[in-house]
Order: sequence, then C-alpha cells, then structure tokens
Amino acid sequence: MFYLKRSLPVLFFCFCLAISARSQDSLITNIPGREIISLNGSWQYIMDPYETGFYDYRYKELAQNNPSAYWSSDIPAGKSDMKEFGYSDKYTLQVPGDWNHQYPKFQYYEGTVWYKKSFDYNTKPADTHVYLYFGAVNYRADVYLNGKKLGMHIGGFTPFNFEIPKGLLKSKNNYLVVRVNNNRHKDDVPTLNTDWWNYGGITRNVSLVELPNLFIRDYFIHLKRAAAGSAPATKNAEVIGWIKLNKVPAAQEKISIEIPELNFKKEFSTTGQTLTVNFTLPHIQLWSPKQPKLYKVIIGTQNSSITDKIGFRTIEAYKKQVLLNGKPLFMRGISIHEEIPQEQRRAYSQQDAAYLLHQAKELDCNMVRLVHYPHDETMTRLADSLGILVWSEIPVYWTIDFGNKSVYENAQSQLETMITRDHNRASVIIWSVGNETPVSPTRTNFMHALINKAHQMDNTRMVSAALEVNYDSGKKLNVINDPLGAYVDLVAFNEYLGWYGGSPDKCRTTNWSTIYDKPLFISETGAGAKYGFHADSLTRFSEQYQAWYYREQIAMLQRMPKNWVGMSPWVLADFRSPRRNNPIYQEGWNRKGLFDNKGNKKEAFYILQAYYKDLEKKEANQQ
Repeated sequence: MFYLKRSLPVLFFCFCLAISARSQDSLITNIPGREIISLNGSWQYIMDPYETGFYDYRYKELAQNNPSAYWSSDIPAGKSDMKEFGYSDKYTLQVPGDWNHQYPKFQYYEGTVWYKKSFDYNTKPADTHVYLYFGAVNYRADVYLNGKKLGMHIGGFTPFNFEIPKGLLKSKNNYLVVRVNNNRHKDDVPTLNTDWWNYGGITRNVSLVELPNLFIRDYFIHLKRAAAGSAPATKNAEVIGWIKLNKVPAAQEKISIEIPELNFKKEFSTTGQTLTVNFTLPHIQLWSPKQPKLYKVIIGTQNSSITDKIGFRTIEAYKKQVLLNGKPLFMRGISIHEEIPQEQRRAYSQQDAAYLLHQAKELDCNMVRLVHYPHDETMTRLADSLGILVWSEIPVYWTIDFGNKSVYENAQSQLETMITRDHNRASVIIWSVGNETPVSPTRTNFMHALINKAHQMDNTRMVSAALEVNYDSGKKLNVINDPLGAYVDLVAFNEYLGWYGGSPDKCRTTNWSTIYDKPLFISETGAGAKYGFHADSLTRFSEQYQAWYYREQIAMLQRMPKNWVGMSPWVLADFRSPRRNNPIYQEGWNRKGLFDNKGNKKEAFYILQAYYKDLEKKEANQQ
C-alpha cells in the first residue's frame, strides 16, 4: 500500500498514467444511434457459489482450453466424455435485469452466476467491425465467445465493449458466456459498505454493434462558452468540439456535420484520428428546462454516418451563482436511486426511466441527482427530452480505500466512462466524484485528482461532490469548510438535521454558511416514514414526523445565505437496503422516500411539492 501526501496531487496523476489499461476496448458512444443486434432476452444460467467453473480444486484459474471451465462447450464430445456442468432452459434469467428479483433463491445472493446466450449470425463483409457491447454488469464480468475470452470488466454501472476477432463469429450456434460476480471487496468502488441493495447480474442492454472499417467512435459537440457570467449568443452561435475515429484514416478523410432543421451542413478534412471542429450556426434556440430544444445532428464520414439529438446550452458556477445560459438557476431537485421499488429490481428500460422522471416532474422538480452511480443511458437521454437537469455521480462512497492506487484507477476509469458516455447530453450539468467521504489528506488528494480529471475531460460542466458535515455539535452556525470545497465548482453538502441530529425543531436555531465564495447546494436532506403509519409528529417513522421534518427544514431554508442555489432531498422513493432492519418500519427498506415502495405518496411529498411550486411561481414573477 502507498500513502499520499497533501502536496502531491500532480504526482497522483502520474502514477495513474503508468498503470496498465483495462482489458476492454475504448468505449463506443451513442449505441442507440448505430446498427445493432440485440442479445436481450432469456439467457441460461448456472449458479456457482464455489466458483467451480472458474477455478480448479487448488483454487487456481482454469486454463483457457480446459473442458471443465464453464465458458467451454457443455456438449460432451462422446458418451465417455464427462461433463459436470451444463446449461439448460430449465434455468433461465432475463437480460437485462438483476438476478435478485427473478427468483427467491437469488434475493440475497452474492457470488458468481454464469450466463449463456446462443445465437446465429448473418456474416458481413470482411472489413466489418463487430463489437459486443454491455450497458452494465454488476460487478465483475468475464466475457467469452465460442470458448475464447474476449476480456474482463470491473465496475457495476458503466458500459463497456469488446471487439470480436475476425473469424470468431459463426453463422450458426454461437455461444456467448459471461461470468458475473457481485461479491463486495474492500478495494472495490464502491467498497464493502453501502446503503443500497447489491443487485447482481447483467443489468443493462447487451448488443452486437456492426461498424464499417472506418467509423466515428466518439464526438463532443457543444456551444463555445461566452465570457464568464455572460449569456451565449443565439445568433451566429459558435459551436466547438471534436470527432474521434476508430483509427487513423489511410488517406485524407472528409467528415461532415449536418443539422437539417437549421439547413446547416459543413465538411471538414482530416488525416488524423481526432478532428477538432469549430463552426457557426446562424440561429439557435437554447436548451433549458422550460424549453428543452434538441436538434437532430448527423455526423458522417465518406461511407457512414451517425445521428444524435443534441441540445445547446451553457452552464457555469459564476461567483456565488449557477448560471444556465447566462441566467441564475435555482435547482428544485430530488435524489433518485436506479430502482423500481414496486418490483424490487433495478431500473433499466425507457419505461422505467419515464416512470421515475415523471414522478420527479410531478414533485415539480427541474433537476434530479442520480445516485450514487451512473444510471442507465435511458435516464439521461429522457432527461434531455423532458428538460430535467442532471447530477451524475460515480460510487466513490463513504470509506473506500483512498490510499490504494488500484482503487484510484478503478474510480478514474468509472469517471472517464461516465463522462464519455454522456458528454453530449445537455441535461447533465454536474459530474460528481463522490459522496460523504471522510476528511483526510489522503482522501482529499484522491478526490482532488478525480476533480482535475473531470475538468480535463470536460470543461463545460460543473464538478462537485456531496460533502458530509457535522451538524450535531450544538453550534447554531454550521460552516461548510471541508478542504475539498477549494477544488469543486459547486459546494454541496448532505444534512439530516432533525433525523440524525436531534429533532426537527433544532432547525429553528440553525444556520448554514461556507468559507468558500462559491454556490452552495444541499445534496441530501430527509427523514424516514412508513407509508400509512400515522401518529403524533414526535413519533419516529410516522408520516407526521417526516412531514414535520420537511416543514422545519423549509422554514430553515428561508435563512440560507444568498449563495444557496438549490437542493436534492433524500429521496424520491423508498429503496431496498440491507442496513435498514427495524422489523416494524423498515424490514430491509430505507424509508426516506416521498413515495413508498408501492408508489403511494406520503404526506411529506405534498409539503415539498407545494414549496417547489411556490419557488417556481416566485421565479416566474421575477422574470
């Protein structure tokens, strides 16, 4: 193990560059805009708690060609050939989907499950590139096609892809095997201890992606930021960005950008793999929550093209305000876990995203904090269309091993992938590098390096982290002075005054401030209540206690300093958590939701909704 010194954040970057790359290929973005073959549906599985299919009896990893390995063919070569494993339609799981909710035996299961999908494939021209793309697998995925290992991926909430070697795909009887393991480890991100359910499985879409010999791997197209504190131009708007090909072209390649609605098309030429672009649009409508305008953008090479819907807007922390398109923004937010509580499962589909985001819209939110990990791409794309601002976060959560360089590499990899996947989403305005991390020089250097990385990859958005504060000290003025505040753009903090720190009436004598001359945001606040349990307001877990909590919080918020720019209370809906074990009120559920696990609204929902509607009305009157 190594230890970081306060004065060495730059050196922290240096060792990360020296660490070997992960085994997956560079991410291909905008999968919805490409030619794909879905591998979703029913997959056969083997539950393997002893890792028999991966290790021998001496607990050494099996050789690639070992016929006992569960990635090899389960069909005996002859009647004397012994096979002690096999895949059968008697044992199937739906993909995408966590395994926990599909059968009772999986509810608490942490370990290895082998997935198998058989499929045929219509072969394509020899110069076609075929990639295998996973939206997410929790937590470790080892991927094999027709007995050959394509690679391994670590991280439960980010996409990854592997190129399939030429000649490996067959026209008939391909078999794809994925070893999925969701065991928790101290040196993982997140670590052993969290406050959400450890859903295992292939939780998001799986696709074959067919691409030409030369194709656009990624791109980032956005408005050029105006002078600090200024609104962007809507006439003769300057757009900048870059386009990255999968390789250096053999000869000069023409690349075009077209926006049909604006009758705009421009061609560029490049001999390199990455092209920097700069162009002017005669007139645009800016994207905002009230007018979430998206433009169809077509980016093409000489032989192929890709289409996306992109909104143009600017966002910045300027002095003590957050400015959207140069105008002050107040964020009426809510925190959301990626879960459908009625079915006790991970959310993954367009329908799931619509359900969750429309609940937030009903609360009168203009912003959501997607916690505590990158959510499925359907969430951010739908947020673009609905005009909902997004805080997106990586699971650097609580007490990870901040002194371990491999842990940093894992965290940085998840950060890079989160930004790469969603950097063209207008709704995403905040990249968050973590939540409630304990203050120490080692932790601060770790987090500072992540912030620097986020700024390096994307200087068009704010970078933040949800800080933890001590509000149970008896002080009437709580000052946010976490040293990490010096590096974030938005100073955000979690507070539960009246739930963990005394009773809600303590809010009456409490005030908040920060030593930083930056916008201030409350990233969490909330109290638990079991829907339908009614008592006086002093009784914990009653709807009346939670309602009292919100009333006192809202009264306290009237005294917030002028740099307070919004909040995302905890949490939209009750969610599963093994930490919550009160046998009467919790039973494995975190009850701080404004909706319960059946979709019912608690009394506190209406209190926060009325407060948000009043804020929106006042904002409209000031314009």
